[in-house]
Amino acid sequence: MRVLFVTPEIDDFIRVGGLAAVSAALPRALRIWTDVRIILPGYRDVVTQFPDIEIVGECPALAEMPACSVGLAATKDGLPIYILLCPQLYDRPGNPYGDACGRDWPDNDIRFARFASAAALLASGKLDKNWSADLVHANDWQAALVPAYLAWSGVKIPTILTIHNLAYQGLFPKSSLRRIGAPAESFHIDGLEFYDKLSFLKGGLIYSSHLTTVSETYAREITTPELGCGLEGLLTKRSNESRLTGILNGIDESWDPRVCAELMRPFGAGDWEAKRANADGVRQQFGLALSRGPIFGLVARLVHQKGVDLVLSAADAIVSAGGQIVVTGRGETELENALMDAHRRRPDAIGVAIGFNDREARRIFAGSDFTLMPSRFEPCGLSQMYAQRFGSLPIGHQTGGLAETIVDGETGFLFTQPSTESFLGGILRAFATYGSKDRLNSMRRSAMSKSFSWNISAASYSALYRKTIVAGA
Repeated sequence: MRVLFVTPEIDDFIRVGGLAAVSAALPRALRIWTDVRIILPGYRDVVTQFPDIEIVGECPALAEMPACSVGLAATKDGLPIYILLCPQLYDRPGNPYGDACGRDWPDNDIRFARFASAAALLASGKLDKNWSADLVHANDWQAALVPAYLAWSGVKIPTILTIHNLAYQGLFPKSSLRRIGAPAESFHIDGLEFYDKLSFLKGGLIYSSHLTTVSETYAREITTPELGCGLEGLLTKRSNESRLTGILNGIDESWDPRVCAELMRPFGAGDWEAKRANADGVRQQFGLALSRGPIFGLVARLVHQKGVDLVLSAADAIVSAGGQIVVTGRGETELENALMDAHRRRPDAIGVAIGFNDREARRIFAGSDFTLMPSRFEPCGLSQMYAQRFGSLPIGHQTGGLAETIVDGETGFLFTQPSTESFLGGILRAFATYGSKDRLNSMRRSAMSKSFSWNISAASYSALYRKTIVAGA
């Protein structure tokens, strides 16, 4: 079974959010069932890591999208990676989606339509003479037009689109239709049109054979007006047609505190002295005062969705009760500045590192007693899984993947409303648990014993691939 996995980011080379971790782990877990290959835009940070890329095909210009080349390379463990080479679109500073100041690139419509159209050509065997796809697995709005380009060209290849976060839809002016070579008749309510704009994501919802999202709970939530982002009607229709499936993400097996080289001291369940050593290391790293109180970690994109404002509103209560807070992440400037202000007011109790690196995240999970996850919505979430593996009990809003992966009162704490009052209820329960070492350690053991293996998710995807191929035959 030949599968083309279409993603705008992957942990091996380029990361913005959780999609990069999924794109690195899921294809690897699928290799026992499939010949899975990844296609990725040739960003500067990707191309520089491959000095010798074999060119396998050329994409002709289309509308206002320039001609480009497709090269074939591989990861160190042999996972085939196709790279779309077009320096004028992808060889830029900043991140894949915007400049160093956080502004979206003004030609993102062309950049990701070119990516999707090239992936469609590759899947249909028109670029690499030695390979074509039995199925395409596209991810998020940046790849959502792959099924559309296949349909517009009359190529019948089954397609799956995974929605990692419905809030990001790839919306552009109606004039983009001409720029990306989409047929004029596709711009209507049952096509790409979304409130007089062009929606890349809606194109995927319309043209894909099957839709998935990253937890069963989120698959239900996006069919409601509260979390459907204006697309709940279409998503309800897909769900009623049995064409919308929730498959929970997993996490990489390297998230194991017993063998994690980045920690101050590796540890397993029961080795609480080593966990305390990691806590002391985190305090030292962030310049916090020595304390017998708990550490609350926040490892997240610093955006409104993640409830960072709720953490800020609860910070005084946490510190007054004897807790400390450590934060790492980057995101909205306003939230970054507010966190830094909180740090300056209480440098002994609140540590903040704007930015993200994997080593620091692992150390915070290992050193913290609790992980704060007051997300307003959370399609899946990975931090709560990482936290549990490292004995840091998550305090999460009962939504999406958090509701599926946190066992309330056993491996963490769930609260019911995305409000300061409800969040503080979860925090108070955490403080009460911290005061009872037997209870705390029992919950830590339960959390650390949970498995979030990608093999479970990969088996579900493999079965869905086969079912989708059969249905399309």
